[in-house]
Formats: sequence, structure tokens, C-alpha cells
Amino acid sequence: MTENFTTRATVAGLGDMGQALAAALLRNGFSTTVWNRTPGRAGSLTAAGAREATGLAEAFEASQVVILCVIDNSAVDELLAAAGDRLRGRTVVNLTNGTPRQARELGERVTALGAEYVDGGIMAVPPGIGTDQSFVLYSGSESAFKANRDLFEAFGGVQFVGEDTGLASLYDLALLSGMYGLHAGVMHAYALIGSEGISATDFSALLVPWLRAMSGFVTEAADRIDRDEFTKDVVSNLAMQAKAFPNLIEASKEQGVRPDLMEPVLRLFQEWVAKGHGDEDGVGVVRLLQERA
Repeated sequence: MTENFTTRATVAGLGDMGQALAAALLRNGFSTTVWNRTPGRAGSLTAAGAREATGLAEAFEASQVVILCVIDNSAVDELLAAAGDRLRGRTVVNLTNGTPRQARELGERVTALGAEYVDGGIMAVPPGIGTDQSFVLYSGSESAFKANRDLFEAFGGVQFVGEDTGLASLYDLALLSGMYGLHAGVMHAYALIGSEGISATDFSALLVPWLRAMSGFVTEAADRIDRDEFTKDVVSNLAMQAKAFPNLIEASKEQGVRPDLMEPVLRLFQEWVAKGHGDEDGVGVVRLLQERA
């Protein structure tokens, strides 16, 4: 197959994120082809200069870089099955959320089709794409990443995390874990304070500086984990925390608030103490989580 590309990049999948990616490419002067399984979603993009492919074959054959951003990796599988050898000589960039295992399997499949594979994890919501509020993690073919870095920079900050194809997904999900854990605590805090009719907005004036003051935990915990040192300079040991933590559960029940988000934390604390780690500062619970992996 001759590599007679008509555009620099194809974006396959025009949900909110796919549209944001395509729009960012157009704003940065990249010739762009777009395609969506269901027609009718490319109006604003074609008005901005994109070329809409009439079919998947045309979409894949148009560009040297094929960006996939669809609902899940099962949909990516379907697209690859339909692609056949149309991807040969191209770079496939999969920005669909998935797991490290899925990314590695897709990387092997794309490579077998004669293309280079880059997996990505988008750390932004669609309106943030192309701004300083966005960055994207990439892993897989380093040569393909370097060759297309200027294109990737249209989406925001770029971070190549390694040639192991699954690493972008792993970093993505680990970052999301931190975010959702924070969000869970914030939601519980608002539910608890709201049980007495106290305004969440008023309470946020206390919660925001408190969380900022506690944010040093992130780097302190990382240092302890990397040194495997959980007992030195302990201010509040886990045994004490495990004794006090049930008050949070009981107070929630007394206030009519479900403690679902907090109970797993208590169980982990109690289990780690029972294993003889009560003199630690609590960060060592990460080892318990890894035991169960």
C-alpha cells in the first residue's frame, strides 16, 4: 500500500473528547481528517477546516497518524479488526481509557498490523484540551512519540513515561485513584457537615486550607514508601489512628450519613495493626494493598 497521506492526523471517534482533540489539532494548524461511527457530529469541525471521511477505510488511509478516542477498548478492537492492513506504515495513537493489560494487547495487535503504537492517558476534561490545564501521558513506541511530539503538544503538556505500552494507562489510573480518593473524602465531609444544615460553601472555607495543609502528606508518603521506612519520626502512629477512626464511622451513623466511603479505610487500618504494624505512621498500609493485588 502506498503511503499517500492527505492529512497529518485522523481522529476516529467524535464524542466530547474526540471533538476537543480534533479542534485542538485544527487550532494548531494540523490538517485533520475526522470520522465517527454515527454521522452528523463533525459539523463544527468541518466548518473549522477538517475533512470528514465518509468511511473508516478512507479515514485510516488519509493520515500518517490515526488517533483513536472511542468509548472503550472493545470499540478499539472493532476498529482494528475493520482496519486490516490499512494501518501499515502508520502510527496508531490510542487515547481511549483502558487498563495496562488492554494497552499491551492492543500494542501487540497494532504492531502485527505493521504500524507503530502509542498509548495515551488524557489527564483533562474536554474543555481543558489544548490549555495549560491539560496534559497527556504517553507510552509505547518512543520513536513514534518523538516524531509526533509537535502534534501531541496541541493537546497540552506531554509526558512520555516509557516504552512499556501499558505504563500510560497505569499512570493514568493511579492519578485518578488519588483524585477519586480525595473526592470521596470531600463528599463525605460535606455529607457529614450538611447533616446539621451547615452550608457546604461556608464549610469549604475551612476545608480548602485544611486540605492544602495536609497536601504535604503526598511527598512525605512517597519518601517513606521508597525508603521502606514507616516507623521513624512517627507523630501519630497507626494504632492510635485505628482507635480513633471508629468515631468517624459512629458519628456518621448518628448523623444519618452513610459511612460507606470511610469503612474500608478503617478495615485496612485494623488489619494492618493486627499484623503488627501499629507503631507505623499508616503509610505502610500501601504494603497491605499490594499484598492483595
